[in-house]
Amino acid sequence: MTAGESSGSVVRRILLGSQLRRLRESRGITREAAGYSIRASESKISRMELGRVSFKSRDVEDLLTLYGVMDEAERNALLSLAKEANLTGWWHSYSDVLPGWFQTYIGLEGAASLIRVYEVQFINGLLQTEAYAHAVVERGMKAAAAGKPGGTGKSGRGGRLNRADVDRRVALRLERQKLLVSERAPKFQCVLDEAALRRPYGDREVMRGQIQHLIDISERPNVTLQVMPFTFGGHAGESGAFTMLSFPESDLSDVVYLEQLTGALYLDKREEVAQYEGAMAELQQDCPNPADSRDLLRGLLQLT
Repeated sequence: MTAGESSGSVVRRILLGSQLRRLRESRGITREAAGYSIRASESKISRMELGRVSFKSRDVEDLLTLYGVMDEAERNALLSLAKEANLTGWWHSYSDVLPGWFQTYIGLEGAASLIRVYEVQFINGLLQTEAYAHAVVERGMKAAAAGKPGGTGKSGRGGRLNRADVDRRVALRLERQKLLVSERAPKFQCVLDEAALRRPYGDREVMRGQIQHLIDISERPNVTLQVMPFTFGGHAGESGAFTMLSFPESDLSDVVYLEQLTGALYLDKREEVAQYEGAMAELQQDCPNPADSRDLLRGLLQLT
């Protein structure tokens, strides 16, 4: 199975869930009633409609009957979608070090046609060198040893890890990065706060290698990298880091991903997404352009 196929299964799961929700609401049926029809809870229906769980063909068939969908062609199309949505993603082989809430993100990331990110604490995971990623994860180990909680998502911060776990998480990071150089690479637009560049992870050589990598990868035609310098002062990224994912499917809305210490939020309401779109547009407008940002990176490289 290719990465595109397994990532697409996440999108299909979300699309199917959305269609089932629309059918249920159009018939005026409550989640509780829908759950009763498939011997499940109201919360299970909610997770299905959000695309957070896999689908059993029998459950989909029973829900379609409850919603009055009797046309054979329509039923077969939705059942086929359910089958495709249950494909296992490549990242499941890393489930021993990958939290469930981040698996959804990886699937969406792999299916996106446009990824827009703002980062302030770390270099974005898709842009990290192997040495830098090791340093970030190892720092998470020290925090965990001190009794401090840590996430396990894009940044690479982690709970109580051993050396093998560190290597596994870094391997996962490197596997994700193949997306940016694949034949179906998405457009990737990143705004890095200068703080992420100034905060050292690893020794001097690690940071020099990381900055040089940013200079190199920013030359790729699908990558737009800008740096928000300290000299600008306050800016639109005051709420912290965020990621926006856009998809080629017209009926799949944009998603804003907000990572937290023990989980993540996925926002897809139009008014919420619009707020982040405005913030991202303002950040990109206020930053030096990509060429000038590369010059800023070269200046930092000389100082590192």
